[in-house]
Amino acid sequence: MQPCGAVTTLARSVNAGLSALGGRLEEIRSRLAQAARRSGRSLGDVVLVGVVKQVAPEWVREAVALGLEDLGENRVQEAERKVSEVGRDAVRWHMIGHLQRNKAGRAADLFDRVHSVDSLAVGEALARRAAGLGRRLPVLVEVNVSGEATKFGVDPSRLPALLEAVAGLDGLALDGLMTVGAPVERAEHARPGFARLRELRDEAERKLGLSLPELSMGMSGDFEVAVEEGATLVRVGSVLFGARA
Repeated sequence: MQPCGAVTTLARSVNAGLSALGGRLEEIRSRLAQAARRSGRSLGDVVLVGVVKQVAPEWVREAVALGLEDLGENRVQEAERKVSEVGRDAVRWHMIGHLQRNKAGRAADLFDRVHSVDSLAVGEALARRAAGLGRRLPVLVEVNVSGEATKFGVDPSRLPALLEAVAGLDGLALDGLMTVGAPVERAEHARPGFARLRELRDEAERKLGLSLPELSMGMSGDFEVAVEEGATLVRVGSVLFGARA
């Protein structure tokens, strides 16, 4: 692997893009650190998950060389190719997209954390495979806080029952919640949704006696607001790697 600025056999335009990648990663980390301080925390309290959906393997490998340790994929099939090309020794792989039950077993093989458990059926399928591998797979329950019909995630009214059921599954380590924010024109407009997820987490911990320290929320356009509202995992793609096709 060549460091940024080194001579490679890649096209000139790719070399230029890779050289800019380090600057973008540094800027994102700086913005994360400032947002964390505003919420009374440090940069170490927030995990940056680089979303590599449709990102070329050479870009992903370069980001890893620059210190990016967590990678997020939306689809199991694409993750299978990407994990084989990039590897998993130096990184943690996160499943951040909607997960179908018939692909949950493969997801348990591929990923170090699944953010998108939104039904007991998916949780059970993940648990069976993880238990068979002799591991406890960290998972988050996805919540549809915006109520949009096009969004995946459990309705907040059904969240306590799902949390109790998933928490009891051998093979899984339930430790938080995830949400996909509603599309907004300004990042500040996403704040109520992020605050709502935090409130749901706090209520679940209090009433169910669960420990749910992780909140996965915030993407390229609103991750700073998410951190201010308590995010511990942010999923950043386009602001790091550029717009997808």
